[in-house]
Amino acid sequence: MNEVLRQLHERKSVRAFEDRPVEPEVKRAVLEAAIQAPTAGNMALYTILDITDPEKKAALAKSCDDQPFIAKAPVVLIFCADYRRWYDVFCQYVEEVRKPDMGDLFLAEADALIAAQNAVAAAHSLGLGSCYIGDITENYEYHKKLLNLPQYVVPAAMLCMGHPRSQQLRRPKPPRHPAEALVHENGYDLEKSARMPLMLEAQQGKSGEELADYIRRFCQRKWNSDFSREMSRSCAEMVRDWCER
Repeated sequence: MNEVLRQLHERKSVRAFEDRPVEPEVKRAVLEAAIQAPTAGNMALYTILDITDPEKKAALAKSCDDQPFIAKAPVVLIFCADYRRWYDVFCQYVEEVRKPDMGDLFLAEADALIAAQNAVAAAHSLGLGSCYIGDITENYEYHKKLLNLPQYVVPAAMLCMGHPRSQQLRRPKPPRHPAEALVHENGYDLEKSARMPLMLEAQQGKSGEELADYIRRFCQRKWNSDFSREMSRSCAEMVRDWCER
């Protein structure tokens, strides 16, 4: 296994950081690596918000499902899907320009997330820990105001980064499913998808009633949770705002 593959396999989420800043040159290297990510038509349909204001970090810690570690993270980056720049320049130079629509939102979201993953991989290679915060897609109206987001700019992902504490380095990475379980050849395989209980049995080391109890508890914690419902509501509002005429 070469070095790139090794690092991709060993990288895990980190939520506890040492109380020291990330060196400016290291942070710059992470940002520059993010910008080297693949992007549709080389348009870079994203903007990266570098959150350095402690009050804004504290506000995000509260609004993103009450996670105090966000406020303490040395680096907080928000990757926004952004069609504002291109739409504005099109309007300056082209007589008839359609407004951004749903497909443009999805394309910009993809650009933003690809850039974010480049940042994650770069951070790990430089000795930093990182954690995705999907909750940035909740509370859209609040985050829009907090971050001064214009129309056609929406949050896609947030990353917290810093030097991991020693116990975080020792903590084992949660096991992933094998490729055979997730790769379907030439089209979607419903029979393979239906083997999800067996996949979970192998991954979690549970069977029978113990596995059933795990699935029930996981459903309540993730799927039936208040934050999951809020995320769906917020994303629907995000789409309405983007597509408003």
